[in-house]
Formats: sequence, C-alpha cells, structure tokens
Amino acid sequence: MELRRLGPAGQERPALVHEGVTYGLDEVTADIDGPFLAEDGMTRAEAALRSGTLPVWEDAATERVGAPIARPEAVICIGQNYAAHAAESGSAPPSTPIVFFKHPNTVVGPYDDVPIPPGATAVDWEVELGVVIGRRASYLSSPEAALDVIAGYVTSHDVSERDFQIEQSGGQWSKGKSAENFNPLGPALVPASAVDPQALRLWSRVNGESRQDSTTADMVFSAAQLVQHLSQYMVLSPGDLINTGTPQGVALSGRFPYLRDGDVVELGIEGLGDQRQAFVRHA
Repeated sequence: MELRRLGPAGQERPALVHEGVTYGLDEVTADIDGPFLAEDGMTRAEAALRSGTLPVWEDAATERVGAPIARPEAVICIGQNYAAHAAESGSAPPSTPIVFFKHPNTVVGPYDDVPIPPGATAVDWEVELGVVIGRRASYLSSPEAALDVIAGYVTSHDVSERDFQIEQSGGQWSKGKSAENFNPLGPALVPASAVDPQALRLWSRVNGESRQDSTTADMVFSAAQLVQHLSQYMVLSPGDLINTGTPQGVALSGRFPYLRDGDVVELGIEGLGDQRQAFVRHA
C-alpha cells in the first residue's frame, strides 16, 4: 500500500495504490496532510482498503502526480550525512547532525519542472530519503521511540544552488535551498511499517548518465537517530518532512557540471519510487 496525491497543482486529491490498482481515498480524507496523519490516517486508509469499499480511480494514470503530502509545516534537512559526500564536499563526517531548513513551499510533484533561478550558476541535484512525521513529538527518549512517530518514507530531491548556499548565505545554507520548486517529492508516501529505512538503494542520473548510486546503510546518522536528535531541539509536527542527506556524486564534487536549462534529472529510491524533472530557464 502507498498513498499518493493526484491532480492539477493545488487541486490534488488523495489516492491509495495497492498491487498496481489506484483507488480514490476521498471517503477517508480530503487530503494527505498533517491532520490526516495525526488522526491515525495510515491505519484508516488500510482499513478502508481491506473493507473493499474504495472506488477504483479508472483514469488515474492520466493525472498529474503531486507531492504525496500536502502543506508540510516544516522541511528540515540534514547536511553531509553520508561520509563519502562529506569528503567530496571537503569535510570530515559530522560528529553531530548538521541541520538547515528549506521553505515548505519548495515541495512540488516528482515530475514537475524546476526553474533555474535568475543569476544561478551552480544548481545541483541531491537524491535523499525523506522521513514524514506522523504525530507530534518532542524530547524523544531514544531512536526506538522515534520510530513510533514516523508515518512513512518518501523519495525527496533536495535541489541546491551552491553559490547561494555557500558564498551568499553568510554561514547558513537556506538561501541555496529554497528557490521555487526546489524540493520535488514522491511519487508516493510508503507506510513506515513496510520500509527498512537503512537498507534502501538510492540513485540519480543527469541526462541519462549515472551520478549517485549508494545505499542508506551508509548514512552517518540513521533515520531514527535523526528524528530523536531533532526532537531535542524542536517540536516535530505531523506532516513535517525531514530530508536525511545525500550520498556522493553531486556537482559540488567538481567531477560533474552543474545543471543548465534543458537538463533532465532522474532519481529514485528502492521501494519508494522514481522521479524525473526537467530544469528550465526561469520565465
């Protein structure tokens, strides 16, 4: 079972996909958002599937695929959480998680175009495992306790503009992370019960050429450790998205050119789904 949101931007409707069949989820919820997750939405959706009452969405394949969660209150990101990526960035692996934020309105569908900001010269790709919070959490006592507040996992693309991030941010990173459409998400939200977050292959390609190919087993801090750590410094809300870092193979390494108008990025995570974005000149 996986959850999706289908339809034009701003008009997405909730859907459930199981064994290749897409069902409308309107009878369960108006949207897949924080309140839905907080009200045990995953369990209710699964119960509706078992009941056999969900209608088949006959023309679902013709619909745009939106981000699988709506309006997250926060997009919290972790930097340099793969040792090899830290090395290609010129740093040692961090001894404590590096935290920064993206504006929540960067979250768009997995196949939406990404405009290159005016003046941008160093737009970079970053495939990441995304963690979606399912209930309010603060001061969690352990990584094991953190697992209980995770609703599910998603494929996330933490698009970055490195000059904005490094040279123009005054020591903070968010300027290089928050441009329009800089966080394609999805296609699906997969329930936490169906995922081993530390045993997932993740990969990216630019114009058909391989860039990243790694596994979440190489993360410096696990998904559960990150959620537990973050809860010591902030209240996590249902629907919040945590981007857990990217593996080696980005343009920042100096091995590949940065993205230009007309480039196509494909990326994916085993069991969570693939994405494809065209990078286009900002209108």
